[in-house]
Amino acid sequence: MIHKRKDYRLKNYDYSSPNAYFITICIKERHPILWSNASRDTVGAAIGRPITYHLSPYGKVVDAAINNISTHYPGVTVDKYVIMPNHIHMIISITTKPAPQIPTIINQMKGYVSKQIGFSPWQKLYHDRIIRDEEEYLNKWQYIEDNPVKWNEDEEYVNLQYFENL
Repeated sequence: MIHKRKDYRLKNYDYSSPNAYFITICIKERHPILWSNASRDTVGAAIGRPITYHLSPYGKVVDAAINNISTHYPGVTVDKYVIMPNHIHMIISITTKPAPQIPTIINQMKGYVSKQIGFSPWQKLYHDRIIRDEEEYLNKWQYIEDNPVKWNEDEEYVNLQYFENL
């Protein structure tokens, strides 16, 4: 029996429509390859001081790819993003028609990163959400802003020390 992959995109929706989209892209098997280190003392965390982290060489390639999306696609902007150890979150806005579809933008960004680093670090699929209104946009914006501080509460969390000790 051939297993058919579930389609996660909204049926009959034009993903090139002017709108804002919340995107999450994960690294295969949740390996934390996008940060080179991270630290946060418990006092700092308790008062909301941001986590201190540095992008790994892979994370820097991802950062460059995200920042080049608008260059490659006029009428498309990355309004907000964060690179976490094993995933990224972005708000991508399409402001004009014609524009490429979100799957095209994401797949080409993932392909560029894979080519630059010499292998594909990505899970096959990604999560997208069409942002419906200003309140949802602001909630997603804040989620991205808070994500590094709340890393150990994130659904994509893995203990970095486990991987550092391998």
